[in-house]
Amino acid sequence: MTTLYTAEATATGAGRGGHVRSTDTALDLSLSIPKELGGAGGAGTNPEQLFAAGFAACFHSALQVVARREKVALNGTSVTGAVGIGPNGAGYGLSVALTVDLPGVEREQGEALMAAAHQVCPYSNATRGNIDVQLTLA
Repeated sequence: MTTLYTAEATATGAGRGGHVRSTDTALDLSLSIPKELGGAGGAGTNPEQLFAAGFAACFHSALQVVARREKVALNGTSVTGAVGIGPNGAGYGLSVALTVDLPGVEREQGEALMAAAHQVCPYSNATRGNIDVQLTLA
């Protein structure tokens, strides 16, 4: 693989309750541990929210690429990512659910586009076989 772009960020402080910042400072966020994981919650984000946002955005781009290739017009589309975390053996594991909304696209065509995007998306390719990823057409 030829790398076209590299994103870099540094986590400091108390891990999940610390801070993250990208080297270009476009991302500069406080983190807080959700109450469900034993934290106080709060205004900060968490790694699962960041992963959900990244996967949703990446999958949405892949969907648009596939639709252009197939000459399918997309308008008002969205992808919502949900990332779950829970015990998995001695550690923790993740699950991902992506809900794709394709207004004006017939169900069969939408499912085909969604399946094709799942083959194109770098996040899908990185997680395939490692994380349960559920795709749902809204």
